[in-house]
Amino acid sequence: MVEALWSEQGVGIVGGEPKCGKSFLALDLAVAVAAGVPCLRHYRPAGSGAVLLFAAEDAGHIVRTRLEGIASAARTRFEDLDIAVIDVPTLRLDHRGDRQRLLETVERIRPRLLVLDPLVRLHGVDENAVAEVAPILGFLREIQRRFETAVVLVHHARKSGATRPGQALRGSSELHAWGDSNLYLRRRDRQIVMTVEHRAAPGLNDIEIELADDGQGPALRLRQAVAAESAPEPETPGQRIVQALAEAETPLSQRQIRERAATRPATVAKALRSLIREGRVERAPQGGYRLAGRPADPPAAPIGGNGEALPNTVTASNP
Repeated sequence: MVEALWSEQGVGIVGGEPKCGKSFLALDLAVAVAAGVPCLRHYRPAGSGAVLLFAAEDAGHIVRTRLEGIASAARTRFEDLDIAVIDVPTLRLDHRGDRQRLLETVERIRPRLLVLDPLVRLHGVDENAVAEVAPILGFLREIQRRFETAVVLVHHARKSGATRPGQALRGSSELHAWGDSNLYLRRRDRQIVMTVEHRAAPGLNDIEIELADDGQGPALRLRQAVAAESAPEPETPGQRIVQALAEAETPLSQRQIRERAATRPATVAKALRSLIREGRVERAPQGGYRLAGRPADPPAAPIGGNGEALPNTVTASNP
């Protein structure tokens, strides 16, 4: 349904710890499907279609504001979004009457995607009991098969050191196993990291995303575009040392190199030996290390008649 993120007519979880952007990601999927625009401005949908949305924790005006912000980021008109919002105070999937009303609504709308956010507000059962959770998941699978619609269920994760993100989902392991496609968000330092799992396709690991505001409202986006605007951080000790020497105006001692390159003493000594052998670094006559071929002292700036340094000038000729 959405390239690399969600399988066609797939059911699954958008999960993560509180305040990680789960609802924003679910709404981004909704806008992508409703308008046929790339999710997160990168992952293209296979087509477009109606979306049915129930946001249990957010008032209607908040949902609208978020959709407007995402639509703006996606460069599509909010008024053109084919999204129907279920406007009821509660929806309980463990109540027969509510299940029937949801079935009737899905049958009437025939959405390509159904978004339910979050699971904890959709029932009163024990999430740790497989026997109580399984009927709810079975009902949503019934909707998927009967109406050929994808289902996104937003759910919370525990703060834990689980090896796989899906294992950190709150409640029964049945939730993790149920999904055809699952998107998991977690915080790493100050960044939001997304992991993608599929039942029948390769997944994606550690995709960095961020919540940004272009002035029309917040929306998630990939961080690659931001990272491309700044110089990449060196990856090896040798690269860090070369960068430290390139930024220094005078030769550096090993201690200064260790501090600026944030590298252990033994690693600095080994890397310097290698860089000297390669002819990239040399010992300065006055002591310390510098990039090979760099003069010992920077040339003095020309002095004007008033004793002030003149600005550097560059002369260019038209081709």
